[in-house]
Amino acid sequence: MKINYDQLMMEEIGKLNGKKKLLLHSCCGPCSTACIERLRPFFEITVIYYNPNIEPKEEYEHRKKVQKEFLEKIDIPFIESDYENESFLEKTKSLALEPEGGKRCPICFSLRLEYTANVAKKKGFDYFTTTLTVSPHKNSQIINSIGQEIEKKVGVKYLVADFKKREGYKRSIELASEYVLYRQNYCGCHYSRRDNYEE
Repeated sequence: MKINYDQLMMEEIGKLNGKKKLLLHSCCGPCSTACIERLRPFFEITVIYYNPNIEPKEEYEHRKKVQKEFLEKIDIPFIESDYENESFLEKTKSLALEPEGGKRCPICFSLRLEYTANVAKKKGFDYFTTTLTVSPHKNSQIINSIGQEIEKKVGVKYLVADFKKREGYKRSIELASEYVLYRQNYCGCHYSRRDNYEE
């Protein structure tokens, strides 16, 4: 049975006593737009950009630049991270032939969410979460299950979410257009780029 993570998120928000500090992992500027809009009334948000999967390096840097510029416009703090592409490649090399959305993706989600959780704990955030569930191509059940496991491992609260609900993805497109943000045509890794061009 599928879990309604959007409903669970709103129930968690309903329990808050004042605004809490939230570290939001973001894959890119466009995806962050609707997530920030939805969360900002309830949290003090900081965005972290940790995406070692993104290739080539020029694409990674361009997405980071777009993210930073958007956050500056809306006055949201930003945490920059090192580009650790070798770590992603090492963890996924045995799954090179997996299709987009297959067994390789949960490894990528885990890599990014665990890094985010560790930064959240170190810097004293109350919660961490990710923009990844805003995409209709990403499985929110898998992402949230990973986030909840990392919560137990690291010891900082994971905010479950499904940002594509309530037309979140549509809203991200509208906001990306409004702010004139670059929108990429593949998830990020060279595997997804390969699959996209093959299609």
